[in-house]
Amino acid sequence: MGVDYYPEHWERTMWEQDANLMRETGVSLVRVAEFAWSRLEPEEGGYDFSWLDDAIDVFDRQGIKVVIGTPTCTPPNWLVNRFPDVLPVDAVLHPRYPGIRGHRCYNSPSMRLYAERIVEKLARHYSNHPAVIGWQVDNEFSLNECHCESCNKQFRRWLSNKYGSLDAINEAWGTVVWSGEYSSWDQITTPLGGTAYKNPSYLLDYKRFETDSVVEFQQLQVNILRRYCPEHFVTHNIWSYPMSLDYYKLCETLDFASLDYYPNTSPEKAVSSGYSGALTLDLTRGIKRSPFWIMETISGPPGCWFPMWRTPHPGLIRAYAWQCISRGADALVHFRWRSAPIGAEQFWHGLIDHSNVPGRRFEEYRVLCEEVNRLSEVLGGSVVLSEAAVLHSHDLYNAFGIQPQVEGMHYFDHLKLYHRALTKLGIVADVVNMTEDLGGYRMIIAPSLFLTDQSLADHLETCVKNGATLILTARSGVKNMNNVCWMSPLPGPLADVAGTTVAEYDPVGNDIHAIRTKSGKTYSCSQWCDILEPAGAETIAWYEDDFFAGKAAATVRELGKGKVYYLGTIAEESFYLDLFREVVREAGVNRLPGLPEGVQISVRSKGTTLYMFIMNLTRKRQIVSIGGEFSSLLLRKTVGPELDLDPYGVEIVKMEQ
Repeated sequence: MGVDYYPEHWERTMWEQDANLMRETGVSLVRVAEFAWSRLEPEEGGYDFSWLDDAIDVFDRQGIKVVIGTPTCTPPNWLVNRFPDVLPVDAVLHPRYPGIRGHRCYNSPSMRLYAERIVEKLARHYSNHPAVIGWQVDNEFSLNECHCESCNKQFRRWLSNKYGSLDAINEAWGTVVWSGEYSSWDQITTPLGGTAYKNPSYLLDYKRFETDSVVEFQQLQVNILRRYCPEHFVTHNIWSYPMSLDYYKLCETLDFASLDYYPNTSPEKAVSSGYSGALTLDLTRGIKRSPFWIMETISGPPGCWFPMWRTPHPGLIRAYAWQCISRGADALVHFRWRSAPIGAEQFWHGLIDHSNVPGRRFEEYRVLCEEVNRLSEVLGGSVVLSEAAVLHSHDLYNAFGIQPQVEGMHYFDHLKLYHRALTKLGIVADVVNMTEDLGGYRMIIAPSLFLTDQSLADHLETCVKNGATLILTARSGVKNMNNVCWMSPLPGPLADVAGTTVAEYDPVGNDIHAIRTKSGKTYSCSQWCDILEPAGAETIAWYEDDFFAGKAAATVRELGKGKVYYLGTIAEESFYLDLFREVVREAGVNRLPGLPEGVQISVRSKGTTLYMFIMNLTRKRQIVSIGGEFSSLLLRKTVGPELDLDPYGVEIVKMEQ
């Protein structure tokens, strides 16, 4: 259990008081300094770590460990004034001036030089401090889409390394369209002007280049930290989903991923926020397919450059903390210890308000710390147990963003739809990169594989033949990985696997249509309608209206030991609840049936022992059947077969496999 703390914001007399209260509360970790460059290096080459030394020593005396954030998210004014190339440049070549964090170009020679210097000084200085255990590189990386001369030069270098020649670029991108062919390297620039009417293959490669620029900038720091602090971990705090930046690449060389997670506190989102959060947490666990850290999470109502949210309802902070742990978090760092009286984040509230008097939220946090610390040894070393997978890709997200397919159709919303249905059914799922090895999963949902190559199709086919159930959806197999359309019937390389092809499609957008299943039940659908021609697959749903009434809307094919479903439209949620319920029964996927709306489960395993977390992420009392009597870790007594959960109530039960 940890908190984010900024000693430079407080009088020194408060440090000792805060550290004492942290220890008494059960806090054993603080993150510091990720925004403190101007205090660590007040002028060029003039380093002052004495204040941070004193603060870390205060925490050390209380037995509190420290994670240091490298301060490269906030270049100080002296740096941007002396070296204007530090500032990113927008698509119309206007620099983005300081005044908020993140004002730096990842490819700026000056930025890289001074970032390396401050990180090396910090790494050397704190490499042997007993309280320092790890590093967070920068803060919440994103694509800043800079168009400065340094980025243009690096973009050309990146393209040369990838393609080797202009002829290869012209061929891969199809630049013959609209006379876009390149005859000289200096004709290639970043996407200037801001217009959307550009070659989609070029735009997708620019997104990939931007990710690689962030990765390269981060790796400069990682290399330094590894050299001088080999015993420390190195991580980075990603900022939620969806995101253009490829987190799989970003976190590849890190020890583990970390997430900044802020559940929505609005009453009208009291239920939906829990499902969206579950997807975010499962995505984060899937980055490295291993446990992760929460480096920031909600402590009070957020708000600053936007109106404040509602304050967390009683129990929300505790319940969402346990949701994080249940889905793979091994540490929770709450943002922040105390609300800031100064700066841009004055109303992004901490555990203690501006009054400096611990209140209701702080007492809830104190209880949470006691519970987590008491169960830490029991749960330590356990991992999330899942038999189903949902595939995800930043390339797919970017490709759909570059060319929106139809009004109301969004790639990430599809992930939410399918993942929410699994969660409501009591099924624990991994969310993993579509390029990962998927062997061992009983159920694989592959939403809209818009970009597909033969190797992915072959891997999915192998998984199915070995016994997996694969679910493919509309807008799959449309393009190759260069964002160029396949010249073959949809779903392209996946047609043989699916046993069906798309005779025609209708981008129906927000128009509502209907499908009918074999059982005679009807469901509404919208966004997209693939009119299917089965070729070895069996039809399981038909369209009910329009010119394609009576045509196949969904199919299933038996292949080897498994099955392949192809869903040609986007249906209402109840369709997926009914379909997935049947699929998991046939595939032998474990689940906890009968969960009330807003109640979630997750399972962590350790040896032969399972720990099932049951969380009521709603504002009302809920009754949950858990199918037997089990030992409660929180109550330290036997509970079940039914649980009576208060609003935001949590239970953890122990069972043997």
